[in-house]
Amino acid sequence: MESISLKLPQELLETSDRCARALGIPRAEYIRRAVERMNRETEARTRAGRIAAASRKVRKESMRVNAEFARIEREPDA
Repeated sequence: MESISLKLPQELLETSDRCARALGIPRAEYIRRAVERMNRETEARTRAGRIAAASRKVRKESMRVNAEFARIEREPDA
């Protein structure tokens, strides 16, 4: 496992210590979990953005296909 040096504002450090104690875990574990959570959230937002961008690219074609299906349902013999 790699190590890093990290400077935090005093208030953030004190809050992190207090929360870590409340959970019964070391401060380093608390900070590790916080980083992991932020990584998951960032990756999820990035993935959602990519999905939205792909959806925008195919929106017009999807609307055309939906309209065609609707026409077929209205006029089955057409």
